[in-house]
Amino acid sequence: MYQKTEMPSMPSIVKTLRVAADPNRLRILLLLKGEELSVAELQEILTMGQSTISTHLSQLKQAGLVEDRRTGKNNLYRLAPSPAGGGPLDEILAQAEHEIPEAARDQTARSRVLRKRQDKARAFFDSVAGRLNREYVPGKSWKSLAEALLRLLPAVTMADLGSGEGGFALLLSRRAKRVIAVDSSARMIDVGREEARRNAIANVDFRLGDMEDLPIGAGEVDLVFFSQSLHHALHPERALAEAARILAPGGRIVILDLARHRFEEARELYADEWLGFPESELEAMLEKAGFTHIETTLVDKEADPPHFQTLLAVAERPAQGSRSGSH
Repeated sequence: MYQKTEMPSMPSIVKTLRVAADPNRLRILLLLKGEELSVAELQEILTMGQSTISTHLSQLKQAGLVEDRRTGKNNLYRLAPSPAGGGPLDEILAQAEHEIPEAARDQTARSRVLRKRQDKARAFFDSVAGRLNREYVPGKSWKSLAEALLRLLPAVTMADLGSGEGGFALLLSRRAKRVIAVDSSARMIDVGREEARRNAIANVDFRLGDMEDLPIGAGEVDLVFFSQSLHHALHPERALAEAARILAPGGRIVILDLARHRFEEARELYADEWLGFPESELEAMLEKAGFTHIETTLVDKEADPPHFQTLLAVAERPAQGSRSGSH
C-alpha cells in the first residue's frame, strides 16, 4: 500500500484530472475563476437543475478544487487557491477556455447575473434617495465622522466614494479644494446635485460610477474617503485598488465602515454585500492594494442591539520612489 508521504502530489493530480474531465464541471470551474457565485446563479447561467449543479459542486469541493462561504441564506462558491507557481488546474482551465464551446456564452451570462446582483443594491438606494440622511444607517454616527475629520488634510482634492446623497461630500467641501463624489445610484447623484445647488456649493463634482471602476483619472485626488460604503462593494479589494489608482503619490485613504458583525438581516434591510470587516482583513486588503502606514481602530459602538461597531482605517499611497511596506 502506497503511503501519502511517498508520492505527495499524485492524489491531487489524479483527482483534478478525474473531476475536471467532465465538460459541465469544467464550465463551472471557468465561471468560478475570479468570481464567487451561488447555486441559484449557476443555475441561471448554465440552465441546469439545482440538484445537478449541487452534485457537481460537491464533487469539485471533495477534490479540493472549489471552496465556499456562507452569506445569508446562500453559499457562494469560488475556486480554491492555486499552489505557488500554479497547478494542473490552471493549465486545464487555460486550455478549456478555447475548447469548451459554451465558454464564451457562459461568461456573458455570468456578467448579466452579476449586474442583477448589483442592480438589487442600486434599486434599494434609488428607493431611499431623498430620505437616506433622515433614516437610520448602521455605523453612521457623528462621533465616527468626527474622528475621521481630525485626520483630514486641509485644502486638498478629495474623493467621496459611495457618496450616496452627498451629505458627507458637502460637509467636506467646506475645507476641501474640490470634492469628487461618486455613487452608482443615479437618483442619489441627482439628490446630491440638487442639495449642492440649493446651498450654493460649487466645489463638489457629483459623478455617476462604480467604486470598482471609478470615473476619475489616475492621481487626480489627494485624499480618498469611504464612509460606510466599502461593505456595499462586490469586490472590496478592487475598490481599494481603484482608490490607490486615483490617489496622487503621497495621498491618503480614510475608511469608515462596520466592524465584522453577525446581523444577517443587514443584507436585506440595507443591501449590504459584506457584514463589515475584521481589522486584520481590512489591513491585509489595504496592504495588497499597495498602501503603507496603515492604522486601524474601533471608534464607536452603538448602545442598542445589534451593537454595530465602527472601524476607522487610515493609510497612505507611497510617494514615488519610496519603498513599500505597512505600519
